[in-house]
Parts: sequence; structure tokens; C-alpha cells
Amino acid sequence: MRLGELLRTYLRGFAMGSADIVPGVSGGTVALVFGIYRRLIDSIRLGSSALGRLLKLDVAGARERLGEVEWGFLLPLLAGIGSAVLVLSSLIESLLHDRPVEMAGLFTGLVLGSVVIAWGLLQQRDLRRVAVLVVTAVVVFLLMGVTSGTSEETVSQVSDPALWAFFGAGALAICAMILPGVSGSFLLVTMGMYGAVLAAVNDRDLVAVGLFGLGCVVGLALFSQVLHWALSRHYDTVMAALIGLMLGSLRVLWPWPGGVDSTELGAPDDPIVFPVGLAVVGLAVVLAVDLVGRRLERQSVADEVDELHV
Repeated sequence: MRLGELLRTYLRGFAMGSADIVPGVSGGTVALVFGIYRRLIDSIRLGSSALGRLLKLDVAGARERLGEVEWGFLLPLLAGIGSAVLVLSSLIESLLHDRPVEMAGLFTGLVLGSVVIAWGLLQQRDLRRVAVLVVTAVVVFLLMGVTSGTSEETVSQVSDPALWAFFGAGALAICAMILPGVSGSFLLVTMGMYGAVLAAVNDRDLVAVGLFGLGCVVGLALFSQVLHWALSRHYDTVMAALIGLMLGSLRVLWPWPGGVDSTELGAPDDPIVFPVGLAVVGLAVVLAVDLVGRRLERQSVADEVDELHV
């Protein structure tokens, strides 16, 4: 693989990692708009298959599957994702603590942008898919309101989670991180583990981070086959449900009161202009990333055609 291609793959990974660490944007969506989603899923499936064979003590079969993985693509992509997490986690944690209302406004815009993109990915927008979307949104919205409280009460529930919670959070969040239109970090917010995971990364808590990473590996191994089957057989129904999930979960991101730390709903109160402005910016950024990704994909296809003609 040429150096330029390696750098482009790394930057795409950095964009995916930047999206995954922010509650509201999906790294899977970024991969999709950059035209690398199928390659990513194929690599994950092969890695999952290799892990399964290794657990069965089929070393030769595991080695064969690992040899089929596109490592020249996967390694720089993972390096970019990891770099983004290390660079941005401290900044995001600080902003969430100091500016919860403003950050909630920004995240709301990011989610709405992801909804627009995911809606555009639907191939059939019939009554059945709309019904799935609406029912999912309503159910999730109501479930998000089961536990409500002040910001302080919500934070105190997750200030010192058990180590097993990091493993479980990783196993569940990674499933969302590879789905187009669903934010893994947003799922961490709804589980009450977002702040704890960010703090573990910033504090270099190797045990907690290691368990979270192990959970991610296990979650990918179990989920990649299911994802492939669901998207290949029921693509539009799955995507409609994911859009409903995002819309219903916006309850957590409503800026007033308390931002992402509370599921309580309140009328807009000061500050108003800045959170609303950040929501508009977030929406514009996601749509801009989608536009750039589409142009890069068209350019990549054009370059491949030119190479075939040479």
C-alpha cells in the first residue's frame, strides 16, 4: 500500500475515533460516508472467525483467517481511531464538566445530522419502516425517562463503577460504534458509563481500559455475524429502528436542565443562544463530513477506473 493511501486511511480512522468519542456521532456513519464500511465489516468478520477457530484450538484455521484480513487497511485505521481517543478524551471530559448545557446542544445537533444521513441510507421508506421508526423512538423516549434526577444524582451513580461494568460497557458500546447512525459514546451516556470510561482513559487506568477493550473484542466477535445477517436480510428495517433509537434517545441530550447528566425535560433557559448555535454547528459539521466523504469516494472510484485504463 502506498504511503498516501496509508495516510488517508489513518486520517479516516482519526475521523472515526473523533466521532466515536463524541456522544451523538457514529464512527460507523463516518466509515460509511468515506466508503470503507464494507471493508471494515469484512475485516471484523474475518477477525471474529479467526478468534472463534482459535477458541476451538484450530490454530491452522485461525492463521488462515488472519491471513485473509486486510491488515494494510485495518492497522492504520485502528491507529487513527486510537490516536483520536487519546488526543480528544481529556478535552471532551473537561467540556462536559464545565459546559454541560452547551455541550448537550452541540451533541443534539450531531445526532440530528446523523439522523438525516441515516434517513438518506434507507432504500425503502414505506409505511412499515416508518412505523418501526416511530414505535422505536417512542419506546426509547419513555424508557429514557424511567430514571430521572438532577445532574449531581446522575453523576453519583456512576462515579465509581465496578470493574465488570467496564467489560460490559465495552461489549455493548462497540456494537453501536460499528453501526452506521448509532453512536457508541451515546450508548455509554445512556448506560451511565461515559464519564467513567473517559476518566479511565485520561487517568491511564490500565485495568479499567484493558477490561473495556476486552469487552469490545468480545462484543465484536459476537455481534459482527449478527450484524452481517441483519443488514443483508433486513437492511431497511434495521436502519429504521436505529433512526428511531437516535430520535428517542435525544431525551438524554436535551440541554435543559443539566445537559447530558439528566433525563429531565425543562423549558429552554439561559443560556439559550449558544447551545442552539452549537446545535446548528453540529448539524452542519455532520452533513459536511457526509458531503466530503461522498466526494472522496467518487474520486477514489474515478482513480481506480483511470488505473484500469492505463
